[in-house]
Amino acid sequence: MSDGICRWGILSTAEIAQKNWAAMANARNARVAAVASRDVAKANSFIDLCQDSTPVPDRPTAYGSYDEMIQADSVDAVYVPLPTGLRKDWVIKVAEAGKHVLCEKPCAVNSEQLQEMVTACQQNGVQFMDGIMFMHSQRLAAMKGLLADGEVLGDIRRISGSFSFNGPEEFQAGNIRTSSNLEPQGCLGDLGWYQLRFALWAMDYQMPESISCRMLSDFHRADSPNPVPMECSLDMFFANGVSVNFYSSFITEHQQMCTVAGTKGFLRVDDFVLPFYGNRLNFEVFQSNFVVDGCDFSMERHTDQHATVEYSNNKPGAQESLLFECFSDLVIQNNIDPFWPDASLKTQRLLDLAMESALGGGKELTV
Repeated sequence: MSDGICRWGILSTAEIAQKNWAAMANARNARVAAVASRDVAKANSFIDLCQDSTPVPDRPTAYGSYDEMIQADSVDAVYVPLPTGLRKDWVIKVAEAGKHVLCEKPCAVNSEQLQEMVTACQQNGVQFMDGIMFMHSQRLAAMKGLLADGEVLGDIRRISGSFSFNGPEEFQAGNIRTSSNLEPQGCLGDLGWYQLRFALWAMDYQMPESISCRMLSDFHRADSPNPVPMECSLDMFFANGVSVNFYSSFITEHQQMCTVAGTKGFLRVDDFVLPFYGNRLNFEVFQSNFVVDGCDFSMERHTDQHATVEYSNNKPGAQESLLFECFSDLVIQNNIDPFWPDASLKTQRLLDLAMESALGGGKELTV
C-alpha cells in the first residue's frame, strides 16, 4: 500500500475488467497498478483501451505472465475475472502470494473448490470477496431499512424475480458462458448467483430448508463437453414459511426485477443488478387497498416512490466504485471481514443444489 491507497492488479483482460478498471479509477482509495495477460502485447492493448476511456495518472504495468504480476511488490490486491472453470488455482496462488482477492462470480465450479479458495485466503491472512456490485449500493441499505422496520411491509412472505437477457446467435456459439468447461452453471451461475444472494440478503442470510430448480432449456454447442443451462426456474422454501421463486435466462430479453412481498405491502426494484442509466436508483413500495362500498368494488393503488442519489455506472459513488472502496478500506486497515467469504460460501452452496436439482429433473433437495 502507498499513502492509504490500495494498489490493484487485474488478472486477465476479460471484458468485464474494463468496467472494473473504471470503478477502481473512480474509487477514492484505489489505484490500478498492473494488468496481466498471457501475452504482454494483449495486456498493453487492454491498458491502451482503458486509458482512452477512463485514464489514470500513472500508466499501470503490463505483465505477460499471471505469476509475475501475482508476485509483484507493487500490487496489494488482485481482481480475478478469469472464467469460473479456471479460477480456483489462480485464486489460491494469489492468496499464497499474500495478495487480497476480489473474485468474479460465480466464484467456483462447486462449494468444495470455493472452500479451498477461502481457506487459502484465511491461512494467508488476506481478504476474500465476490464481485456482487449491488451489495455496496446505497439503495440496498435504503431497502433494508424498510424491510427491517416491520411497519411498511410487515413480515416477509414471498420473494420473487427475473434476471435475463436474450443472447444473440454469436453469444450462444462462442461466449464462455455457454461452455461447460469454462462456465458449467450457465445462466444459473451467471444470473442466478445474483438472485440467490438477493434472497439471502432479504432473509438476513438465513439458509432455506429446501430448494428445487427446473431447467427449462439448455444448449450444447459443438466444442462443449456438456450442455449448460440456458433457462431455469428456481424455488426455495424457508423454515418460517417464506417462499422464493426466481427465473433466469439467456434466451429472454432484458429483465432484472425483484419483489419482496409482506403482510402489509410489497417492495419492487426493476433494475436490482445493473441500475438504469442516470444518477438516481429507484424502487417502489406498494400498499394497495381493496375497498367495498355497496356495489362499488375498488382496488386503490397506493405507491411510494423511493430513490437514492447515486450514479448508475462506475462513476464516483456508484455501486461499482463503492465495492472497490469497501474492499480497499479493508486492505488499508488490515481488517479482514469474515462476512464476505461466508456470504459467498452460502451462495455457492445454494447454486450447487440448484444445479443438482436441475440436472435431476427438478427434484426438491434438502439444504
